[in-house]
Amino acid sequence: MLTEYLIAAGLGFVITYLFGKVLIPYLRKLKFGQKILEIGPKWHMGKQGTPTMGGIMFIIGSGIASILVGIPYMMNGDLRHIIVFLFALAFGLIGYIDDYAKIMKKENQGLTAMQKLLLQLTSAAVFLSLLRLLGDLTPTFYIPFFDITVSIGWVPYLVIMLIAIVGTVNAVNLTDGVDGLATSVTMPPVLVFAVIGAYMSFSTVGIFASALFGALAAFLVYNFNPAKVFMGDTGSLFLGGAVCGLAFAFDMPLVLLLMGIVYIAEALSVILQVTYFKLTHGKRLFKMSPVHHHFEMCGWNEKKICAVFMTVSAIASLVGFAGIMGKLF
Repeated sequence: MLTEYLIAAGLGFVITYLFGKVLIPYLRKLKFGQKILEIGPKWHMGKQGTPTMGGIMFIIGSGIASILVGIPYMMNGDLRHIIVFLFALAFGLIGYIDDYAKIMKKENQGLTAMQKLLLQLTSAAVFLSLLRLLGDLTPTFYIPFFDITVSIGWVPYLVIMLIAIVGTVNAVNLTDGVDGLATSVTMPPVLVFAVIGAYMSFSTVGIFASALFGALAAFLVYNFNPAKVFMGDTGSLFLGGAVCGLAFAFDMPLVLLLMGIVYIAEALSVILQVTYFKLTHGKRLFKMSPVHHHFEMCGWNEKKICAVFMTVSAIASLVGFAGIMGKLF
């Protein structure tokens, strides 16, 4: 199993890296450049025109790698890694439509908020229904550290989880505001999910997690500051779907509260900023939100933000793993 995981990660890295050599010049040729918001940090304006939609690289890389390594399992009917990948891909396609609309309109507004919400809710509902049909999902919550399971009815469970999935995916999208940030912050939980797959004998799910980890490592080569390409909503929504899909494939969604602490902090900073701004009639709680921009305004460079946030994500992911050890052993 370890060999399979290493091969999946290696293939994910190689395919993504080589694909980037072709895709980035092609995106530049098509002038698929990022439109930078004027309300953002002024120094970000220099990134105007940097190719976007680069998330296609790790989507292709992780998909091909996990399929190739998972062929023996697929022949025996184990398609769990394909289901998780397709779930993430559905969100990636929503992001792709949004990115493409922005490029065609030459502005930073693609799909409307309602259009994105409906598409995301539909994707999440289909995924949860499929897992339930296959018997891989139960209306229960495994509580990390306490090693107990709390059961609730299917209706409240599905409602809560639909909100959680859409919220998490969009929180990952908010995190993608600094070169390499969403990529580096997502790598630790994905790696831990690969380890969980090994312990739970969910080989195919672990294969996808390993392939995605390798693909993200390759993408970071191009996405690290100064970025040669941005992942766009295509990539960030795919990553949000992948992280959620992995958590649900193991039937332990609450672990996202620990492993996804950076995403949560980013989303909460926006909510608190807007709420405080309205309550105080114009005052700001942060210099800018999401919170990574606050640290930028405080003088942190993008490399420092990535290093600190990735460290927090790594520690949180290890804590999350420790919290579910009772279920693994």
